[in-house]
Amino acid sequence: MMNRMLHIVVPVVIALVAGGNGADAAETVPATVTDVDRNVYHTVIIGTQTWMVENLKTTRLNDGGAMALVTQSAAWAKLETPGYCWYLNEDSTSNKTAGALYNWYAVNTGKLAPAGWHVATEEEWGLLVAFLGGPDGAGGKLKAAGLSLWKEPNVAATNSTGFSALPGGLRDLEGVFTDSGLAGPMWTATEYDITISKYFNVKYDSAEINRGGMRKKCGLSVRCVKNPSAGGATNKR
Repeated sequence: MMNRMLHIVVPVVIALVAGGNGADAAETVPATVTDVDRNVYHTVIIGTQTWMVENLKTTRLNDGGAMALVTQSAAWAKLETPGYCWYLNEDSTSNKTAGALYNWYAVNTGKLAPAGWHVATEEEWGLLVAFLGGPDGAGGKLKAAGLSLWKEPNVAATNSTGFSALPGGLRDLEGVFTDSGLAGPMWTATEYDITISKYFNVKYDSAEINRGGMRKKCGLSVRCVKNPSAGGATNKR
């Protein structure tokens, strides 16, 4: 289905805009957002969108509703309701940094993100990639730099956007964990058909970001984007 293959703390977040002048080239936004579990996420503006800097790690829906924490492979393979897990079922510091892995049924509740935010759609991911000049180099601009979690060589990882994409790996249809340190596949909120939904992926050995389809039962990382304001976004490009 797919090829094998930091946490930024700042008081404010600066918008990245193309072609801006002194009046509109930067703006500040609240630096953090908190989920229902009281996990705190930093934010960054890229183009007209405001993104979380970290992968989601909530264990509950934003209305307090439960999701299943599924550790057994056989149970994961059968699951068709909202579920999550930690890579290798280890609630470790590195896994908390990389975030939880969610099946798409959790995404599809519409309640996974904190209030005022949502799981980004395929279209919203596409806008981000277009703003960064296309898929060929966007992965490098989005990936966290260095080898703290990424495996060598982490090609072209500049993190010039401040997005800090991480290699959370995935959990496949049979409940097997794979690709930690090698790939960072992230769900979109966009469904392809009854069994498959869309995702975007960055890898340790490429500057690209790729899109594709993944079976809904798989466990992937999740990034959230802020809901548009009531007045709509202003295009500053």
